Amino acid sequence: MEVTRIFDLLPYHEATFKPKEDVIASKENGDWARYSIRQYREIVDNISYGFLAMGVQPGDKIAQISSNRAEWNFVDMAILQVGAVHVPIYPTISESDYKYILSHAEVTYVFISGQELLRKIDHILPEMVKIKGVYTYKDHHEHKHLNELIELGRQNQDPDQLNARKSAVHPEDVATIIYTSGTTGNQKGVMLTHQNIISNFKACRHIPPFGEEAKAVSYLPLCHVYERMLNYLYHYLGFSIYYAENLGTITDNMKEVKPDILSTVPRLLEKIYDKLFATGHKLTGVKRWIFFWALHLALRYELNGANGWFYEIKRKFYDKLVYSKWRDALGGKHLLVVSGGAALQPRLARMFTCAGINVLEGYGLTETSPVISVNDLASGGTMFGTVGRVVEGVTVKIADDGEILCKGPNVMKGYFKEPEMTSKAIDKNGWFHTGDLGHLEPSGHLKITGRKKELFKTSFGKYISPQPIEDKFKESLFIDQLIVVGEHQKFAGALIVPDFVFLKSYCGVKDIPFTTNAEIIMLPRIRKRFKVEVDKYNATLGETEKIKTWDLVDAEWTAESGELTPTLKLRRKYISKKYEPLISKLFQ
Repeated sequence: MEVTRIFDLLPYHEATFKPKEDVIASKENGDWARYSIRQYREIVDNISYGFLAMGVQPGDKIAQISSNRAEWNFVDMAILQVGAVHVPIYPTISESDYKYILSHAEVTYVFISGQELLRKIDHILPEMVKIKGVYTYKDHHEHKHLNELIELGRQNQDPDQLNARKSAVHPEDVATIIYTSGTTGNQKGVMLTHQNIISNFKACRHIPPFGEEAKAVSYLPLCHVYERMLNYLYHYLGFSIYYAENLGTITDNMKEVKPDILSTVPRLLEKIYDKLFATGHKLTGVKRWIFFWALHLALRYELNGANGWFYEIKRKFYDKLVYSKWRDALGGKHLLVVSGGAALQPRLARMFTCAGINVLEGYGLTETSPVISVNDLASGGTMFGTVGRVVEGVTVKIADDGEILCKGPNVMKGYFKEPEMTSKAIDKNGWFHTGDLGHLEPSGHLKITGRKKELFKTSFGKYISPQPIEDKFKESLFIDQLIVVGEHQKFAGALIVPDFVFLKSYCGVKDIPFTTNAEIIMLPRIRKRFKVEVDKYNATLGETEKIKTWDLVDAEWTAESGELTPTLKLRRKYISKKYEPLISKLFQ
């Protein structure tokens, strides 16, 4: 059968693939809860019957605030089957963002995982006059449990009405509204249709080289279109999907599941690299030498044996002694990792690929469902430092000012209740303006060179694109985050967030007492060490791009503390306002 609406994935899966007990699985209280396709479909249908019994109408907006779990899928598919619109909301946003989204989207029902998240919104729910009910996935006496809705559906099964609802859903109907805060904090409700998302996962279906026996581990939020689209792709290819408990347990979960594929943001790969580096430093004697020889070899890796036969012999030697142990830490297989959401340092792609962990970087936006381009495993399909070739059905052109424009079935229907904003984003010829700068390599691979809105001009009239500079400096083991500043100043400056885990380890090796973050960054010896790092990376940059003034920040930047978006991009305006005195001091 053909998949033309997202919920068609369920009967398609049952008709196409062999039965298995773990179509989807999530972990609760230390145990994996696994669901076959028949169990999955039965639960989804009963939730749909429950929606019908409650009077949910086509086009109604239903929100979900939850970490990744099987229930996320149950509710998602049930919403779509009755013709309603799914509004997934990040669990990490602020109270004001919750208020805005729930009100702006005119949400009628809210599904939330449990007490911790419920506490964040419970006191604002009375203000949301259109909300008719709240359901939780964990027991909470003040609100109904999902099981109550399932039971309501079980007692009110009406297959004819449900089939009529499903038949009335058109591929061009809006399936979901995803609110993106961006780096400016302005909320935009991106309307994506069934066809938008389906066209995207079909365009990416060739990337995983596995059959239906494959397993995927999922830890990125399903409320983000990147992980959600891949989640549907796994359904479409018959993969088993295991939802990790949280970011802190991801490596343990991977050792249990032994996955074939993982989607990630560069942050996780950076953390794994830091952990490997720290492990190598703890070794002694010959083992230490072998580890770092293997690491340096991996950082120089080129595809298709371009480094020559002698390099490949050394690579096989180190694979037995070192690289195989790296794979064991991630489940033991020759893992396929798809990276997106932010720029990936080419050295990480080289290192992991050399070690038999293929890392493929891609690019896209919520408004493009999301993938515009991605590297793949075909001959010539991967080029380090690029985000791959444009996917099937999508067209890209580069505007005169270097902006990347996109056209195709993946481009959103528009911004909810924002026709003017929509017309600015999608021009009269149907080109979506991404706001990103880049160029196409002769091979067809797309390379991102910066963000159009992030460009700033120095007082000498020189333009600076901060993102590539920031990505270069974050190659340092000492640097966790960095923001380049200096608009209308004579030169560029930066605020640097040290990697305090690595810094603490470094202080231990150098016998430097580590007291608090605030005290350690003021030590002359530490500041001198950071100057070495700054000088090192400045040497790779043009004169205008060099960081001439900088200071250290004593607290990690996170989405919870406000400096990062939920997809871990810098919120530049927020940071500039929060650290305004420190930034001003840089240029005095």
